[in-house]
Amino acid sequence: MPRPIRARIHLDAVRHNYRHAKTLAPGARALAVVKANAYGHGAVAVARALAEEADGFAVAYAEEGLELRESGIRAPILLLDGVFSPEEMTILDRAALTPVIHSRPQLDWLLAARPERPLDCWLKMDSGMHRMGFAPEDFAAAYADLADCPHVRSLVLMSHFARADEPDHDYTEQQMRVFAQATAAMRAPRSLSNSAAVLAWPRAHGDWTRPGIMLYGASPLGDEHRSADMLRPAMTLESALISVRDLDRGEPVGYGGRFVCARPTRVGVAAVGYADGYPRHAPDGTPVAVGGHMTRIVGRVSMDLVTLDLTGIENVAIGDPVELWGGQVSANAVAESSGTIAYQLFTNINRRVPLVYEDG
Repeated sequence: MPRPIRARIHLDAVRHNYRHAKTLAPGARALAVVKANAYGHGAVAVARALAEEADGFAVAYAEEGLELRESGIRAPILLLDGVFSPEEMTILDRAALTPVIHSRPQLDWLLAARPERPLDCWLKMDSGMHRMGFAPEDFAAAYADLADCPHVRSLVLMSHFARADEPDHDYTEQQMRVFAQATAAMRAPRSLSNSAAVLAWPRAHGDWTRPGIMLYGASPLGDEHRSADMLRPAMTLESALISVRDLDRGEPVGYGGRFVCARPTRVGVAAVGYADGYPRHAPDGTPVAVGGHMTRIVGRVSMDLVTLDLTGIENVAIGDPVELWGGQVSANAVAESSGTIAYQLFTNINRRVPLVYEDG
């Protein structure tokens, strides 16, 4: 019998979340962000599920784009990191991949390229993230170089928000003003909105949005924001109980005895651990569901196992299902308890965990 852990991927939920992103920004096209193996959900399967309706896809780098092309995806594919060497320009040409140009070396490589067909590209401004992109004062020159380049077919102007997941902070407004002022005279489509901006900043929607984490059912604005109820979880990470035992008051549980029973306690063990991608630093009290009943983790997460408080759950037995996150246990709640973010939970799921695809 196989180990009971698996991640069920709900492709209908991915489509629902993509459609919701489109509904929120009805005047914009939307690139479905499927970098990092679709945030752990499987890039090829997710892209195929969206192939009939997505305006395009975004990945981090060329190898991720090639994987989609080789799986039959024909829609536009944007490389968010651009290229890392001039030699990659031939890959873009051959596979019809669209680079983001965020630095002078990348721009020079593109200008010097001799592609067999014209290239589409996106030009990135650093409007305040201070990570990648041309400074506002250098943006016009870069734009002019691309606009004059005979082998550039189309151009989109973009930037990236640093604090769009903080709706009450004015930094996003500042970035929008910087971008608008620097591009006022430029005739090209615009793209600013990541998931948080799609959900919380309608004035930033522009011509292209870039929904990422929201496609997978986690709101970047947290579970208290109304957006959390609008999205459907696309992953259910589940396992099963493989041990149940009763411990007396004062007995420790797990490595280091971090948790000590304050009363007679029924403790279960589920087949999942940090080697599967579950956070080792999840503290006592991190939410989990056993047989549909909400409960908590007790004791340290180990490599292959996690211990759970089963006290008060009637008729609990070996083989009962355990949901680590999904429709009942919020990934955001697990992440908040563990001092991380849902992005990391999803992308940490590794090859020990089978992905089981469900559609409808």
